[in-house]
Amino acid sequence: MGRIWQAAASLWAWLVLVLVIVVWLPLMALTWLVTAPFDPGRYAVGYLFRQLAVVMVALNPLWRFRHAGHAITDPRRPYVVVSNHESFVDILLLSHLPWEMKWLSKVELFRLPLLGWEMRLANDIPVNRGNRRSAIEALQQCRDRLEKKVSVMIFPEGTRSASGALLPFKDGAFRLAVDTGCPILPVALAGTRSALQKHSWRMGRSVAIARVLAPIETTGLGVKDVPALRERVRDVIAEARIALHRELGLPLPEAAAEAVSAPGDALGEESAT
Repeated sequence: MGRIWQAAASLWAWLVLVLVIVVWLPLMALTWLVTAPFDPGRYAVGYLFRQLAVVMVALNPLWRFRHAGHAITDPRRPYVVVSNHESFVDILLLSHLPWEMKWLSKVELFRLPLLGWEMRLANDIPVNRGNRRSAIEALQQCRDRLEKKVSVMIFPEGTRSASGALLPFKDGAFRLAVDTGCPILPVALAGTRSALQKHSWRMGRSVAIARVLAPIETTGLGVKDVPALRERVRDVIAEARIALHRELGLPLPEAAAEAVSAPGDALGEESAT
């Protein structure tokens, strides 16, 4: 009966997601038209897009998501937001944060009917992984969003961890923050791994938390400071992640795996693979 209930709840949740995506498209298009003359950063339509995830999670009987930690008092102060990456569901959890941010996402998602169109309306940023020119163009678009006072969201691991260990962070997000003078906003996630396993359609029971950590200023830093900044941010996310695992009663990540870190020189992005 447990597996039957899980399958039924999963089918219901996927159906809700599809229906919400369909309903959201005309709402987003109308919002885009109304706000375009005075909202060049597409803040309003992007924020509406993230609410799609909030509705889907609220109607999913298997999931209970929440956010906590540092309160952002000025949602129009731009940050380079970085987080660990455990599951496709991380996107849905982070969408609960009460401010808008543009996502760096793999270009394949933008080619999907409906969802890809909504991502373009929201002014999210496509990147073709493994293509250096695409990565450079994506960083230029990130700078554009930051200049328009909208935060950007990057997973510096570049992909979901298959083992659950925190992967090495890549340089892209930290170079972007240093070049633009924007602070880094670290976010630690836990609990999403059990919500949806990679390559599976069945959802699992999950209580997940996104904890916003204190911003890390980058004013006065240069290119030579990027490696130290990268490792500092990785360390604070790793520490907070362990605390979240304890809070949720989840198995603790392997200490050795958490300590392993190697330099990265590529651009991280939301992989959703």
